Amino acid sequence: MENRNLNAATSKLVTAGLFAAMITIMTAYIFHIPYGANGGYIHFGDALIYLGAVFLPRPYALAAAAIGGGMADILTVPAWAPATVIIKMLIVLPFTCKEGRILCTRNMAAPFIAAVISAVGYYLAEGILFGSFVAPLASLAGSAVQSGGSAVIFLVLAAALDKMHMKNLAHQMLKL
Repeated sequence: MENRNLNAATSKLVTAGLFAAMITIMTAYIFHIPYGANGGYIHFGDALIYLGAVFLPRPYALAAAAIGGGMADILTVPAWAPATVIIKMLIVLPFTCKEGRILCTRNMAAPFIAAVISAVGYYLAEGILFGSFVAPLASLAGSAVQSGGSAVIFLVLAAALDKMHMKNLAHQMLKL
């Protein structure tokens, strides 16, 4: 029994690591579109954070989001990394991995709640980093584009993955 628990824990840890790596690459390099003078950029890495949040138990999803988002910022705009680590962990919270399907009611609403959390978080972080809470208002449009794009990508991928019963398969194969 102890060996089975060790295998399950190892499987969760490895899967979280893979999600962290995919989040880093998607955020830092794939569809990485800089905007504004504040070092911000549009990306779709949040879609992978959302998927991690529905496949992984919460502690693993929090770690994958924090590590993946933080590493992407360390590679691109290091000043934002501390704020990103916190914000990316917070956007995991609206999601659940306890349902049998990815697109349960909660997970359909969660990307939009996460978008608000992200926009407010980055607005506050930018205000603190640059000493003004007026200038960051201009960044809200970019936050909306990024969060909206990630929400659409997540919903499309989730629908396709649900048709393939991927969540059940992943839980059986990976013991998540």
